[in-house]
Amino acid sequence: MSLSQSLQQKLLQKLSPQQIQLMKLLQVPTANLEERIKEELEENPALEVTEEDHEDGLTDDSKDEFESTEEREEKDGSEEEYENIDISEYVNEYDDDVADYKLRDDNYPDSDEERVMPYRVETSFHELLLDQLGMLVMDERTRKIAEQVIGSIDDDGYLRRETASIADDLAFRQNIETTEQEINDLIKKIQQFDPPGVASRNLQECLLNQLNRKKGDGKSVELAIDVLSYYFDEFTKKHYDKIQRGLNITDEQLKDVINQIVKLNPKPGGDISEVNKAESYVIPDFFISNSGGKLELSLNSKNAPDLRISEGYKEMLKEYDRGSKKDKRQKEAVLFIKQKIDAAKWFIDAIKQRQQTLYNTMHTIMDYQHEFFLTGDETTLRPMILKDIAERTNLDISTVSRVANSKFVQTEFGTYRLKFFFSESLSTDSGEEVSTREVKKILSDMIEGESKKKPLSDEKLTELLQEKGYNIARRTVAKYREQLNIPVARLRKEL
Repeated sequence: MSLSQSLQQKLLQKLSPQQIQLMKLLQVPTANLEERIKEELEENPALEVTEEDHEDGLTDDSKDEFESTEEREEKDGSEEEYENIDISEYVNEYDDDVADYKLRDDNYPDSDEERVMPYRVETSFHELLLDQLGMLVMDERTRKIAEQVIGSIDDDGYLRRETASIADDLAFRQNIETTEQEINDLIKKIQQFDPPGVASRNLQECLLNQLNRKKGDGKSVELAIDVLSYYFDEFTKKHYDKIQRGLNITDEQLKDVINQIVKLNPKPGGDISEVNKAESYVIPDFFISNSGGKLELSLNSKNAPDLRISEGYKEMLKEYDRGSKKDKRQKEAVLFIKQKIDAAKWFIDAIKQRQQTLYNTMHTIMDYQHEFFLTGDETTLRPMILKDIAERTNLDISTVSRVANSKFVQTEFGTYRLKFFFSESLSTDSGEEVSTREVKKILSDMIEGESKKKPLSDEKLTELLQEKGYNIARRTVAKYREQLNIPVARLRKEL
């Protein structure tokens, strides 16, 4: 086999580490950005955060002069670089204030404390149960079994794990031999804990446990227990006539029973379970205000931390530059310092580009949905997809998607997810394209204003929408109704 040489041309797309870092930062909501910055500060000693207030920073002029992270070349610590260390660029740069990287400008309010909800301190659901367990008198072995049961309860308050599986876990993990009967006895004790209905195996048992605590509060409670015990399926499907015939009760008694049941909590652990702090409340990423008919956009100031290169690292480079004797250890130290400074500069550049991308994208959305931000009327929302914003901002669709993901904007009409403003289009009889969000709002208003004794079917809702000029099929109405979490007509019926 003969050897040969040939030339080939290839076109490859390659993401630099800085581009990957920027894409990850774009996805981070404001609520989690501070934590991400803390991680970077811990990993890179050349990066510092200063408490000083800066007035200049990401202004309109500096946005045009913004240096893309793609233009920076990563230093890899190669032999050539080791032999030819040039730090003049770094020393000259640090002679002025450029290295402080002031990131604040007029787009950020001076203080968001009045507009941002404070962090709350909370006791988790399982901690609450363990506190109540501590009030019971029992030996150490029994307590460990009870703790295993509590640990098997999910965040909704249900014990969905089989008793036999709990016994196996105790045997293999804690070397505790027990029986299913002993575990069931402890479950009954835990079911007496607050909140009522905790440690139930299913919804029926959960509701019955809550009602059993209300025994003696009247005839309606006794009837409600009978309904859930013998006619649970009929009740969930709203076959009220079967319940009335089976228990021989009047319409008035059935209403009292329904009133008792709807007051119960189907998820006893849902209100107090520990959740992610970023999801337990909303921290807006953007603020839009109406100043005399002119919309003004600002970013949450938490998006603009005051980051800078460490003064100590600057001084070390200057000392190296002033020194005459440069041995191998000094060169190795300087290479390390340069790599850390470069990493810090790349991170600061990524934060700056994140700010610019967030602002430009949200400003484009604000202009596109200008009428809604002025009036707050959902029917004024225009059809808008990711591609529309990407074309106007000259960004990739994936970049717009990352900005819209997990971000919120606060307006005078409420706080909305950015995804709320994106919707497909639907044609009217006149050929005009309207947002599906508008159709969903009209559909929701129709159902809200219907007679609950005779709710509107999907066919009837379709007819009413078509009368208003919307070309829509029944299956589309059904799809929109499900997206709005509205049940079918039979389940919306009330006595």
